[in-house]
Order: sequence, then C-alpha cells, then structure tokens
Amino acid sequence: MFFEFGIKDIVDIVLVAAMLYYAYRVMKESRSLAVFMGIMIFIVLWLLVTQVLEMKLLGSIMDKVVSVGVIGLVILFQEDIRKFLYTLGAHERIRALRRMLAGSDKTQDGEQVKQTIMPIVMSCMSMGRKKVGALIVIQRATPLDDIVATGERIDANISQQLIENIFFKNSPLHDGAMIIASDRIRAAGCILPVSHNLDIPKELGLRHRAALGITHESDCIAIVVSEETGGISVAIRSEFQLRLSAEKLESILTTELA
Repeated sequence: MFFEFGIKDIVDIVLVAAMLYYAYRVMKESRSLAVFMGIMIFIVLWLLVTQVLEMKLLGSIMDKVVSVGVIGLVILFQEDIRKFLYTLGAHERIRALRRMLAGSDKTQDGEQVKQTIMPIVMSCMSMGRKKVGALIVIQRATPLDDIVATGERIDANISQQLIENIFFKNSPLHDGAMIIASDRIRAAGCILPVSHNLDIPKELGLRHRAALGITHESDCIAIVVSEETGGISVAIRSEFQLRLSAEKLESILTTELA
C-alpha cells in the first residue's frame, strides 16, 4: 500500500482535511458544533460497519439513513451552505475572473469615489464626536435588495446633513441600517442579519454584530459608529478594523470602492 500511495492521494487527503476544517469553523460560528461532531461520529461508524467489519444488514440500514440524511442536512444547514458557497464565490481571484468574464473590469473614477465617500466620512466623524450610533452599509457587487425591502426606501443623493438627520437619536430610523448603492442612499431603518460568532469582543454591541453579519453574506462594506464610545469601525469580508481615524476611514473606502 505504501508503494501505491502517490501525489494524488496526498492532494486528496489535504483537500478533505481542508474541507472538514472549514466545515468545523462554519459550524462553530453558527453554534452547531455539537451537530457537526455528531455527524462526524456517524460517518466514522458508517465507514467502520460497511468497509471494515462488512456487516451487510446494519450497513444497508445505515446506507439508507445516509442517502436520506443528505437531504435533511441540506435543509437543516441551508444558511451555512449558502455562506460557504458565497465565501467561495467572493474570493478575490474568483471576483477578478467574474469581472473579466463580464467585461466590467473598469474602475470607478477617482473624483466620483471621493464625492461618494467624503460625506460618509464627515458624517461618521461628526456622529462619533457626538456619540450618535450609526450603521451604514455600502453595496458592492452583491445586490442587497432583500435588505432594502426591510426598511424605508429613500433614494436620495448622499449628503452629510441627510445621513446625520437619519441617525439623529429622535429619528424613527436611527436604530436600523442605512443602505448606500450606486452612489445614492437607497433605504434606512433596514434590518440586518446578526452574526453569532463567539469570538466577537464583548464590548462590541448589536450594531457591530449586525455589521459583521451582513459582511458574512455579501461583499458589502459596513461602517459602525459606536453610541457608547463614539469609535468608528469598518467590517469587510467578515473582519473588523476598529478605532479608525478620518484619514484611515477615507483610505479604506477609497481602496475598496475604487
């Protein structure tokens, strides 16, 4: 057997190990780790019964359970499967290939990007000084129409005054998220999916969890202004950058949107 073990077998083992490790991470974040471990134990027992011990009766019963169980797992973990497929498709190289095939490899004009981000930066800094909480989501390639539908449609030009008025403490829309797409404020008061990642620091509140949650499911940029500290954070690709200055926030948005 050692002589028959080749490069293809090594690649096979590495890919299976990587797949299991990623599945473990996804299950851990979604608090389904116990279910994942139960599935792994069942698979080991199934292989032991069918391949090693060759118990035909018990093996046939477990084969039926596995064949039906696959459908059950797809239904049970549909959100986790969706997240996995999105993460796969949102990889930087895949996105570059997708843009090339679609013929959309042109970058936005620098002046246009600046006109879009400067009102956002200035309003975030102003709200930070006043400790006014805010959550702003900037759409990129992945449409956020389902999120827009949960809030109040606005469809207005981006301006510092409008952003601050929407997130003013007595405003009826200040608790939800603002969605910006195609250089316009599309909606406000929107409801975002909340991340259940246990690694998020406890001092970060619900706005931060919502920002991380939406970046789990799309390639958007989520900006959070903390109501407690006035600190500004940005979530991109399920990762936070905390305690940002105006210059750093502008640099991040310019790089990501251009």
